[in-house]
Amino acid sequence: MSEKQNIELLAPAKTADIGIEAILHGADAVYIGGPGFGARAAAGNSVDDIRRLCHFAHLYDARVYVTLNTILYDDEIPAVESLVRELYDAGVDALITQDLALLALDLPPIALHASTQMDNCTPERARFLEAAGYSQIVLARELSLQQIAGIHTATSLPLEAFVHGALCVSYSGRCYASEYCFSRSANRGRCAQFCRLAFDLVDADGRVVNATEHKDSRPRPQQGRHLLSLRDMNRSAHLEAMMDAGVRSFKIEGRLKDVAYVKNVTAFYRRAIDEILERRSDDYQRASAGVHTFAFEPALAKSFNRGFTDYLLQGRTPDLWNFSTPKSIGEHVGTISRVSARSFTITLNREAGPLHNGDGCVSFINGLPTGFRANRVESSADGRYAEVFPLKMPTLQPGAPVYRNEDTQWEQILSRPSAERRMYLSFTLMEQEDGYLLRAESEGEEVEVTIAASHQPAEKPQTEVIRRQLQKLGNTAFVLRDLIVYTSGERFVPASLLSAARRQAVEALSDALRVRHLVHRDVRRPSLAPNFNGRHLPFNANISNRLAREWALQHGASQVDEAFELQQPGRQSVIMTCRHCLRFAFGQCPKVTGTRPRWHEPLALRLPDGRSFPLRFDCSRCEMQVLTPER
Repeated sequence: MSEKQNIELLAPAKTADIGIEAILHGADAVYIGGPGFGARAAAGNSVDDIRRLCHFAHLYDARVYVTLNTILYDDEIPAVESLVRELYDAGVDALITQDLALLALDLPPIALHASTQMDNCTPERARFLEAAGYSQIVLARELSLQQIAGIHTATSLPLEAFVHGALCVSYSGRCYASEYCFSRSANRGRCAQFCRLAFDLVDADGRVVNATEHKDSRPRPQQGRHLLSLRDMNRSAHLEAMMDAGVRSFKIEGRLKDVAYVKNVTAFYRRAIDEILERRSDDYQRASAGVHTFAFEPALAKSFNRGFTDYLLQGRTPDLWNFSTPKSIGEHVGTISRVSARSFTITLNREAGPLHNGDGCVSFINGLPTGFRANRVESSADGRYAEVFPLKMPTLQPGAPVYRNEDTQWEQILSRPSAERRMYLSFTLMEQEDGYLLRAESEGEEVEVTIAASHQPAEKPQTEVIRRQLQKLGNTAFVLRDLIVYTSGERFVPASLLSAARRQAVEALSDALRVRHLVHRDVRRPSLAPNFNGRHLPFNANISNRLAREWALQHGASQVDEAFELQQPGRQSVIMTCRHCLRFAFGQCPKVTGTRPRWHEPLALRLPDGRSFPLRFDCSRCEMQVLTPER
């Protein structure tokens, strides 16, 4: 029988407190930003906070990964080296990195994960990363199941793949639009979200293109639409297929998301993965310890989302984009059936539950969003309809869908403690010559505590009395499963002594579990002579410091260009490389139609301020490139 594969649910943490909630709600690992050099500059945390998170996570054999995935400048290298040592001493399990300079530094033996910012798309890339000494590979979001399986066969490293959350329209690590337009580098953690802006799609004559979309897609884009804005990823229906393709770590996007989002989404995927692990117990097992109870019913649509897509996992489909709005639309709650001067009636979607006073909602008219707050809601007795009285009546149309992007009652539930995570504990109480011995066991660890006490006979059976004292585990990480009592007849053991022994045993067991985790902490893998085989590394290799440049040249690169962020404006450059394609979105894909596009190309994306960005289509790769304006 083949060895079982560990399956990891990896959740985001903007702060240590959110990371703790992620662990409580089912994460096997969390990823969090440190004091600097993470790809979300607005989500940094002190080393002390990260140490506190590690202390909590390691009790459950859960891991903490710190994002150190920006490109680095020469003057930052000493600070990075010092920070890595601090993080290792704090108990961090791995670093998620992008810059090759970390391979050249004298670091502690901390495991390195290859960030999706490294453009990890091919088997050849995976083999290179394994040879370079990385311990885990974060795959590009754009890969299909077949491509993931191909990479899996090429490497022995665990593969990590995004499963939920916001999508970058460009390949991660290959987007320079924010740097070009706003001097805010995405590779330096300061993305300004160029892709969420409104554009006009214009042809070679400068005219706004009017074309027909696929019949099953969103309404036709008009002027000033969000043409690069993708829906959010949701691969919850494909978890088992992803496991079988070779994914071992399922990553939830969202290091800028609030605690309610992290609680809900993590809990949902915990349940979904556990159902698969129970059925496939011969093949897969959970990567950390504990069982969970939730005070709510997880529902993905209730958390921030722009609509959902499985994003190319099973090939290109017409549900990738949301041209109407880059903001959250939430869950579909019903359809408008009547509109009056001060209110309107919704035929409710029963699955979404009732509307509440104060809920935030949005509807769409001709593809454009209209937001409002349901100041007062009067529901029918049978729950089929709701009359909504907004504070200010918006312009609405019968037949239009209504979405709820803020559920006030839901938010209240998630603002309170909403999950517990416990490990099963077994106690054995044994009589000894000078008292008693209390043995505690959980997750394969065992500790013993002696109880100094005289042997006092008891008139009544004591096992249940002893159980009542020992099962008072309160807010610890444990719940009593088994109790065995070995005594010469019935013995009276004072409750105070049992309680003190229980506390000592739980503390010692917790320490033992944490120590065991650190003893088995993953370490950096050895270098196996990675080689660029004479390749010229262009600017999109993102090499921005001397150490990384020297390392690349020492390992077979023939030439290394400076990163985009270091170059002077010059010739026209590709600032985004996308699998999302506007030819396809507008029904003009030559591969689909078998004919040339009807519009007059080349096309460009034009911002309201007049700046225009030419588009280039590489149909052999099914890619669309966004270019800097011609000079």
